Amino acid sequence: MALDIVILGPPGAGKGTQAKRISAEVGIPHIATGDMLREAIARGTEMGIRIKPIYDAGDLVPDDLMIELIRERLSVSDTFDGFILDGFPRTVAQAEALDRMLEEIDRELLAVLFFQVPDELAVERLHVRVLQEGRTDDTPQIIRHRLEVFHKSTEPVVEYYRSKGILVGIHAERPIDAVFAEVQEVLETASTRR
Repeated sequence: MALDIVILGPPGAGKGTQAKRISAEVGIPHIATGDMLREAIARGTEMGIRIKPIYDAGDLVPDDLMIELIRERLSVSDTFDGFILDGFPRTVAQAEALDRMLEEIDRELLAVLFFQVPDELAVERLHVRVLQEGRTDDTPQIIRHRLEVFHKSTEPVVEYYRSKGILVGIHAERPIDAVFAEVQEVLETASTRR
């Protein structure tokens, strides 16, 4: 049975940090769309050139491009035992497209983990990340804009998965190890429910 997981949460909630730990522990790929988009931009691919101005402004890349990117990535053999999607879906249309993709290959999501942090803590964490990683997509204005975009576009995705009964809230304001312990517990419980 594949471990197919989606991680949702605002920028700065620690999604990437936790996804990397899950990936290392369970041996399934962490598919971070932000990394994929930054790589396409850095390589100057056709998609990278198209999405750079959208990405730099802190806006969401159009659904059709994101869906195509994920469809392609999920066809790679390393995802056959499962995956952790981080940064997708970000809209209800993307969530519905993901459902269709999984249905086509006779799979379903094990769980959707919703990393919850107050906006102020998210902003604080992103400022630290700017200093540590020098990320150009995390200026103070862009950070605020990305949080607004999350609340407007992605919070409906949270409700979408809540209505399906597979959403689990994770209190992500705590230390990394405490959050990971909760994540492990949730995944263990979800696996036994199947």
